[in-house]
Amino acid sequence: MAEYDAVIVGAGPAGSTAAILLASAKWSVALVEKQTFPRRKVCGACIAASNLPILAALGIGDAFVRLAGPELRGVALYCGDGLLHAPLPAVPNTPHPWGRALERDTFDRLLLERARELEVTIWQPWSMRAIDGSAGAFRCQIEARTAPALEELRAPVLIMANGSWDGDVENKRHAPRKSSDLFAFKANFSDARLAPGLLPVISFAGGYGGLVIADDGQLTLAGCIRRDFLKACRVAAPGHTAGEAFEMYLRNQSRSLRNALWDARREGRWLGIGPIRPGIRATWRRADGRFMIGNAAAEAHPIIGEGISMAMQSAWLLCARLIAAGRSNASPGTLLRVGADYTREWRRAFASRIYLAAALAQLAMRPWLASTAWPVLTRAPQLMTALASGAGKARVLPTFLGAAPPGGFLSLGEAN
Repeated sequence: MAEYDAVIVGAGPAGSTAAILLASAKWSVALVEKQTFPRRKVCGACIAASNLPILAALGIGDAFVRLAGPELRGVALYCGDGLLHAPLPAVPNTPHPWGRALERDTFDRLLLERARELEVTIWQPWSMRAIDGSAGAFRCQIEARTAPALEELRAPVLIMANGSWDGDVENKRHAPRKSSDLFAFKANFSDARLAPGLLPVISFAGGYGGLVIADDGQLTLAGCIRRDFLKACRVAAPGHTAGEAFEMYLRNQSRSLRNALWDARREGRWLGIGPIRPGIRATWRRADGRFMIGNAAAEAHPIIGEGISMAMQSAWLLCARLIAAGRSNASPGTLLRVGADYTREWRRAFASRIYLAAALAQLAMRPWLASTAWPVLTRAPQLMTALASGAGKARVLPTFLGAAPPGGFLSLGEAN
């Protein structure tokens, strides 16, 4: 048995950010991750400029700037043979006003190495087997993935950052299959023709996608497609994998995408996962007091490319409140107040982004509807800039404006 101030499940951007923040404030932290790093993820890899103050406070800002792809200064819309451009909004009064892209295997490694530097205890590869207890006295049984071994971790604070796939450790449920279920795919390409710093969104029947130049000059192509359309793609491409069939379908749907990939060479295989289930889940479970951050709390349609941003920012919102409350005051009553405040601030920060992403996704999956907006966007491309701003690309929450160095956080009142 090992005792900590906090146990965090999942070492992606949300979990590792939370671990770094708490450890920087002298909390003892256990970080449980079932996968071995580095590992590729189905993720568009975009990190908005609003996160750069957080990266600096975490201690990886310089490394991110050195490794990431070019500054993302423009957005584009690919719809059939149509192509529109608009500038992306810049974050004012900052040395890094635009976002950039960095592949998840590299980004997650930077965060995990920083957590290790701060003496976070990393259980990897271990998986969560059972959770007992409640706020103030959690008991977590974890299991090694590579050998028959069990361990019990105890802590007053439990943070679930295990994404939308693992869900509830004790009560995993499988939703019934639907033709509208979305499956996500991703691949990397070298020698692509996409202009550096451009972030195109692809609208096509049954799905949507996006392109970006990330680290090492490689293009990342990622997208989502409905189950029924994916089935038709596979029928039309016998002998090919689902990802390859997805790529062939996208090439046929967009002339601009074909041009971007004209001389490109795919590096490695297509990754796929699904079905994804965007929506708001829960930020805090009142029944037992566990907290949720990142995709465990909610998942936005990836059309807005805000998954990593929301993961890190939700971790910051929660940890600022936990640290202000104090690790020596982790009583059920204190954690109850933290949970209620975190939930309120989380909704203020992220609910509108999730609803906007859902509306844009439904529009993009129906090009016959998207085309009706084409004349308006052609006359006023700044509307695309406004949509990007509404999606959070330049939204720096008040808590992050003066991002403190590790250990020097705002008080609970100031965080509001």
